[in-house]
Amino acid sequence: MAYIILNKNNFFNNLDIIAKSTKGRDKIALVLKDNAYGHGLLEMAHMAKEYGVKRAVVRTCQEADKIEDFFDYILVLGEIPASKSDKIRYTINDVDSISRFPKGTKVELKVDTGMHRNGILMSELDEAFSKIKEAKLSLEAVFTHHRSADELTSEWFWQNNNFKTVKERAIELSKKFGFGTLRFHSSNSASLFRNNNFDEDMARVGIAAYGCMDLPQALNTEGLKPVLSLWASKVSSRELKAGQRVGYGGDYEALKDCVVSNYDFGYGDGFLRACANGYKTSNAIELVGRVSMDNSTFMSSEDELLIFNDATEAAKYAKTISYEILTALKADIKREII
Repeated sequence: MAYIILNKNNFFNNLDIIAKSTKGRDKIALVLKDNAYGHGLLEMAHMAKEYGVKRAVVRTCQEADKIEDFFDYILVLGEIPASKSDKIRYTINDVDSISRFPKGTKVELKVDTGMHRNGILMSELDEAFSKIKEAKLSLEAVFTHHRSADELTSEWFWQNNNFKTVKERAIELSKKFGFGTLRFHSSNSASLFRNNNFDEDMARVGIAAYGCMDLPQALNTEGLKPVLSLWASKVSSRELKAGQRVGYGGDYEALKDCVVSNYDFGYGDGFLRACANGYKTSNAIELVGRVSMDNSTFMSSEDELLIFNDATEAAKYAKTISYEILTALKADIKREII
């Protein structure tokens, strides 16, 4: 069966680089949402704990529950809990949702500083603090998210200035409503590596930790290494004669006599069909014909085939981003740490 190899040395290498930017391991908040970007939630949580990461960020309450024993602090980005937790914090994404949180819940307020997706409006800050106090919630932090940190535009600076304004007002409101000292955070992976003077309480780091951050050359950081490599096992081999065609629709026609093999990895496992357009493995072995649901055919006779060891390179064939390649990988694919 197809399987995934997770390289611990590469992961720790990436965390070393990140810790240098955050000025300490204690400020790394590892983003583990969506099955740790396809790497495996429990596998990556286990390695992160071994390294010394104490903070994690997830999407759902279910994800948080699964990794609660691995971390001291967990932030849930996308759900309202049924009950409060001592260790798990929950995100307020909309001012009208505040009354739905259980009394006493530890919350963090997300503010829209320009992405115009989730988060309260900057103009709603006073109202939000008042409603959080009225709902008897425990407000611990205020944060935002950058929309263009990975692009060479001025928008990163514009959002930083907006968040500076938010922080100044939030400090005043915290004193007014008696919430105490707040934490502030805004940096994702790309933002962290644009900032030579990181001074926030933590950085929410995802794709950089997994070694697949793709930035414009002027913003690039050296030394990050992909953690995940994907392998498939041979199902069958056959000799093709010149002119014979392969797979659904016979899209590939052999130009000369050759040997091809079928491997147990297809779009049912997360191999995007768009990759069929000239895809080559990390070892330059050509995919022939369409990607099928459960298997794909390559110009190879190897028993075990490396499909990719860098999702950033694989993404180019599908004209997408590494995030989509990685998160498409099904959770039931076996994952092994080396």
